[in-house]
Amino acid sequence: MADNLNLEVITPERLALREVVDEVVVPGLNGELGILPDHTPLISQLKTGILSYRQGTVRKQLHVSGGFVEVLSDRVSVLSDVAEKPEEIDIGRAERARERAEKRLASRSEDIDHPRAELKLQRALTRLQLARKGQS
Repeated sequence: MADNLNLEVITPERLALREVVDEVVVPGLNGELGILPDHTPLISQLKTGILSYRQGTVRKQLHVSGGFVEVLSDRVSVLSDVAEKPEEIDIGRAERARERAEKRLASRSEDIDHPRAELKLQRALTRLQLARKGQS
């Protein structure tokens, strides 16, 4: 029986996180997935959202977008398109991205890729939520 989980979050560019944790919550495609040691093995697609993990009584979070999670009894591997810690988020840049996505979605133009604009808006909103929480 595993006492902890080895959590790895990997993007195409880098190893974003490697920690030994007690619990992980990931934004699964159909809702949040809570993972504890000895969880049943699974693979799930991720959506844009906040991944949180707990070490003792300390809870930490990061923004993830896209990708997959693989769960084994003692390991959680996240392969994500994007992974950012709150302190890595540029709030001004996220605000500008939110504004651009909202303008695109408000446009009646048929040239707009609406699913892509909606994803960009969700990413910007998640980044802003996480960054502002980190400032409090």
